[in-house]
Amino acid sequence: MDVPDRELLTIGAFAGRARLSAKALRLYDRLGLLSPAHVDEATGYRYYRAGQVEQARLVSMLRQLDMPLARIAEVVAAGDGPVAARLLDAYWAAVETRVAGQRTLAEYLRGRLSGRSSEMYERFAVETVDVPGQVVISETRHVLAGELPAWIGASLGRLESAARECGGITAPPFVVYHSEVSMESDGPAEACLPVADEAAARAWAERHGRVNGTKVRVEPARRLARTRITKAQVAYPQIMAAFEAVEQWIAREGLEQAGPSREVYFADWDAAGAEDPVCDVAFPVS
Repeated sequence: MDVPDRELLTIGAFAGRARLSAKALRLYDRLGLLSPAHVDEATGYRYYRAGQVEQARLVSMLRQLDMPLARIAEVVAAGDGPVAARLLDAYWAAVETRVAGQRTLAEYLRGRLSGRSSEMYERFAVETVDVPGQVVISETRHVLAGELPAWIGASLGRLESAARECGGITAPPFVVYHSEVSMESDGPAEACLPVADEAAARAWAERHGRVNGTKVRVEPARRLARTRITKAQVAYPQIMAAFEAVEQWIAREGLEQAGPSREVYFADWDAAGAEDPVCDVAFPVS
């Protein structure tokens, strides 16, 4: 029988020092987060070195943060130092962002469930505006709500670069939602940029083929019911209250929705502050 080094601790003794259960240590081993220093081939008994205590405690504490196993493995592999600290910082910043979004969603739902929806909607001033027909270059993609901000920024950036070949930009970019986009429904959404030269735009689309779902189309003249919102209100789920406020207004005014909803981005997003107006939430109406 293979006899372990006398410096090694049985799983029970090690569990006592690490203030963990033997069951937890077996789980860490199975997950590849903390392996025994030695396993007896005949008995299967696990033995650990005293120097592994801190690693065991670290794994335990990281699991209490609900850190994914893959990220825990990265932190453990990095060892003590700035790299491991940066990994933890990045993870926790993402947690706080998610919790902030969930807190906002809870407040939004509390308003709806308590019958205070009308109070939320009254914060939004709705009006109609006539928009002329325009040629647009666009990208279409199935995307979930969590992926939407990054995709909108990237797609509009690509379209703005392409607009130089299409006679230039003639109006603010907008995003059309052809079907619901939420945490569970993926649209599709269409990022659109009005351009000056239809022939040049169609030549551009021909060269780019089906890359990124690009196409050229003529957007007809429309009457839009819209409300103007700030950069802070663009975040999900705050923006849902704006969409619902416009829908409520359309119904009260006896109008009919005449097309899919959209967001029109008329301001410099990067330069805008949280309370600066940046976007119109709009529905075509008749």
